[in-house]
Amino acid sequence: MATKMTPLARRTARVRKALAARGNLRPRLSVFRSSKNIYAQIIDDAKGVTLASASTQEKDFRAGKKTGADTAAASAIGKLVAERAIKAGVKDVVFDRGGYIYHGRVKALAEAARAGGLNF
Repeated sequence: MATKMTPLARRTARVRKALAARGNLRPRLSVFRSSKNIYAQIIDDAKGVTLASASTQEKDFRAGKKTGADTAAASAIGKLVAERAIKAGVKDVVFDRGGYIYHGRVKALAEAARAGGLNF
């Protein structure tokens, strides 16, 4: 018997399927947000490896910030993941919003990553 998917899991699968269709084998910038933190990682799906990542859970990030649940924290993580990606040799990515609407923290992270030098 098939199991039911949550609405978020259904949206995530739909977004990821669309990205695979038009991604042209570029790595994807995947975003996960929880109620208190935000995480971003650049994944090469062809090889199955993570090329760069950043989150509000990192020790050096938590030392200077009060919370990881606002747009300021999301834009800081966007800049940080862009720096690490460029250091790893990745310039062009596809943006995987992960089933979340492109608004608020997700949008702030994406715009900061673009400003940091990533193309998507």
